[in-house]
Amino acid sequence: MNTITKLVVYFMVSLALVTVQAQTKELDSIKYEKVNYKISLLEKDKNKVEEEERGILKLKISKINKQLDDKEITAEEAENLKKEAAKKAALNIENRIEIINKQIALLERNGYEAYQYKQTETGDDDGFVFRIGGSDDDTNESFIYFGEKSSDKPRKYDRRTTTDIVFAFGFNNTLIDGQDLEDSPYKLGGSGFIELGYAWKTRIFENTNFWRLKYGFSFQWNKLKLKDNNYLVNTDGDISLEEYRLDADKIKFRTTNLVIPMHLEFGPSKKVDREDYFRYSTYKQLKIGIGGYAGLNIGSMQKIKYKEDGEREKEKQRDQFEVSEFVYGLSGYFALGDVALYVKYDLNPLFKNQVVDQNNISVGLRFDMD
Repeated sequence: MNTITKLVVYFMVSLALVTVQAQTKELDSIKYEKVNYKISLLEKDKNKVEEEERGILKLKISKINKQLDDKEITAEEAENLKKEAAKKAALNIENRIEIINKQIALLERNGYEAYQYKQTETGDDDGFVFRIGGSDDDTNESFIYFGEKSSDKPRKYDRRTTTDIVFAFGFNNTLIDGQDLEDSPYKLGGSGFIELGYAWKTRIFENTNFWRLKYGFSFQWNKLKLKDNNYLVNTDGDISLEEYRLDADKIKFRTTNLVIPMHLEFGPSKKVDREDYFRYSTYKQLKIGIGGYAGLNIGSMQKIKYKEDGEREKEKQRDQFEVSEFVYGLSGYFALGDVALYVKYDLNPLFKNQVVDQNNISVGLRFDMD
């Protein structure tokens, strides 16, 4: 082996050793950070223990007081039950903190090996997770979460407010004074609406879920397909219908609204009791919502498709029709399970200055996805 070959081999071996050492140091650093991070999480858990147990105790005492008010138990029995609940909470705090302290001591004494063992035995992977919505077993509280699994929020003992994505679609038209829907200038087929929003649902009373308040925000797209080759015309602010100059293939008018809906929802629910939490479930239960909405129109457009000189053309007229800027109306839904029959009616006129009074109405299906 000549001198150059020896130098090359020596250089390659040295480079490999340096790389391995660097990777080892980096791996050791990652292991150290993971252990420290896990210890910091456990320290935070210690701070949460007393808060959680006091919250559970508060709810238990509230239930005992209700039983006392309803004369289901005597004052002496109530006092004994409160003492027993307080004693149990104190022991829970002591035992839970003791368990956490032992976990911290194990990590401090054995480092990454103890960390690895815990992950393997419990199946608790500290990998990253991206979640939209709660998990099936209702363990996660935040709607959108990205980060390490161990940092995801645990379930609360009682959660009065939940969140839903709202999606609805169906038929759309207008109600005109003195006319039936069959005489409407807009086709029943081809005129539709879509609604997409985000809603909060809050239990109104502490000890029953029969009455709920549902509120949030939604985008509404209301589309009207015009009949008889007519199109909308703005004449000095007055909106009317005229026949289009050509034989159009399709003429549609669409409004886009941003609204804040609010409904009083009521119906039965099933109470699910667990050791460390409880929930009211409306899954496959009857739900009725009555309320309304208010918001702003954020756009309007008339689209005309036609042929001229053998060429397909498209004309779009945006925000030219004096649409009512402030939108408000009544709405309601009737659901048995996850799908609801949904109706909404605009109390505001479709146009500010319209030759014929007309108000938008929509009927369709609504899905509230927990």
